[in-house]
Amino acid sequence: MSKAFASQGDLSEKTISFTQVGEGLYAFTAEGDPNTGVIIGDESVMIVEAQATPRLARKVIDCVRSVTDKPISHLVLTHYHAVRVLGASAYGAREVIMSDTAAAMVEERGQEDWDSEFGRFPRLFQGHEEIPGLTRPTTTFSDQMTVYLGKRRVDILKLGRAHTAGDAVIWVPDQEVMFTGDIVEYHSACYCGDGHFNDWEETLGNIAAFEPKAIAPGRGDALIGEEMVAAAIANTADFVRSTYKPVERVVARGGSLKEAWDAVRAACDPKFKDYAIYEHCLPFNVARAYDEARGIDTPRVWTAERDQQMWADLQG
Repeated sequence: MSKAFASQGDLSEKTISFTQVGEGLYAFTAEGDPNTGVIIGDESVMIVEAQATPRLARKVIDCVRSVTDKPISHLVLTHYHAVRVLGASAYGAREVIMSDTAAAMVEERGQEDWDSEFGRFPRLFQGHEEIPGLTRPTTTFSDQMTVYLGKRRVDILKLGRAHTAGDAVIWVPDQEVMFTGDIVEYHSACYCGDGHFNDWEETLGNIAAFEPKAIAPGRGDALIGEEMVAAAIANTADFVRSTYKPVERVVARGGSLKEAWDAVRAACDPKFKDYAIYEHCLPFNVARAYDEARGIDTPRVWTAERDQQMWADLQG
């Protein structure tokens, strides 16, 4: 019997932080668990990322209620992953916004992703019985859209493929703050199982071009100040590059998936081994890098069965 996924044994509760990243802007973070953003407008609130279950979403709502009693009107989902979207029903938002690409991915692979992630990461799905089904948007956009929360302008943009093909970022120009979803992480491993390695660094550059004064990343602490923002962007780029380049070399000489795994461990363990969810992400990252290096542009759909087969292949 092969050992279980690292995340299957990760059952300890995480400490929640609720950090102000700008006037009326907050990052809900929990030691490397998925983050949620809060944008308070004149009359209502926008939430960025829903959490995995309504139970977890209510922890976000409790934090929101500690700073405002305004109703939650909008929910923006930066991509389709189950841990980001399945808590949506708790907010009661009248608008649920995704990019058109992310919305298409819900239909294409949303149920498979739910089943797969449920098996990989049981702690995040405590209370899953309340999930009413797949989360679908009420509103989609192709390249960008603007929402006004009263006078507060919020721009929702696609800046390129990275963590998924449908990634969106949320820019609040009056504070020069960005909510990046999982395109940027801080002391947390990037999950690249549905990623696009060769696009990711360019997308990070597009984020950097906004010169954000603060970023609420997908995982890890809020990034406050231009120095911390720049360091996190550079570190994320290093993680993506350090994962892909060794695999690219293995594929070029006709090497196996297991050889790619060993090469990535050699390159990444010394730098990133202590990052949150590193061991969880690594097998999926190597498998996707191996596919991309072999010319497979669209990430293959992860299923619970494929998870187990890939994991078995890497134990050899």
